[in-house]
Amino acid sequence: MAANFWQSSHYQQWILDKQDLIRERQQDMAILTDEEYQKILIFFANFIQTFEEPLKLRQQVIATATVYFKRFYARNSLKSIDPLLLASTCVFLAAKTEEFGNISNSKFLSACQTTVKKFPHVYSQEFPYRTNHIIECEFYLLENLDCCLIVYQPYRPLLQMIQDIGHEDQLLSLAWRLVNDSLRTDVCLLYPPYQIAIGCLQIACVILQKDGLKTWFAELNVDYDKIQEITRYIVNLFELWKDYDETKEIKALLAKMPKPKIQSSR
Repeated sequence: MAANFWQSSHYQQWILDKQDLIRERQQDMAILTDEEYQKILIFFANFIQTFEEPLKLRQQVIATATVYFKRFYARNSLKSIDPLLLASTCVFLAAKTEEFGNISNSKFLSACQTTVKKFPHVYSQEFPYRTNHIIECEFYLLENLDCCLIVYQPYRPLLQMIQDIGHEDQLLSLAWRLVNDSLRTDVCLLYPPYQIAIGCLQIACVILQKDGLKTWFAELNVDYDKIQEITRYIVNLFELWKDYDETKEIKALLAKMPKPKIQSSR
């Protein structure tokens, strides 16, 4: 593991340029609008989050799995592999990376079945993949990630900032939830984690009317244009959520989605 973020593969290989990201998505954007594409990614982030309960996963594992998922589709079309299989595989791999413990193949497959059943409005049948599909997909995922498995998350810098401010539990709780929400946007692909933490903390301060922290923010040596970009991504997410009805929209969007080359088989 790199000694710090700036020497890591996360910084050197996986902080992407926005224009490159847009260009890589052109194949999918020929079929989906940007809003539809974002809603599909939001759905699968929600799907990954749902693994938390059956496997008793820490949020760090969920966050890393979500970043793996977004990194893969940052450089591949949705049709390259079924997102249902990839999302599950990302959880499987992230649990290993984050040293969560030994999850047996049978236990993980059972968790996949349990998770799919929580989305009956999208999936009318059971989880269609088996252990061999997940293991095969894991090799494909590792190749596409270039084996860059260490992900720096905004949670640690957020905790350090809250400690510097003075242990404000309400502020920490809201900012932490905003970091979780940020995983439904592209910010984890475009910005360093400490900037994401600052952006989420800034939004939390506005919501909680913590005007007294303006001086603390002013003294930070950061690129505030980047921070404002991050806050816009998150605010835009909230705007998108206002019209987002998973029970009514997602099944139709998945039907419209470019069809994967790799299909399930028993």
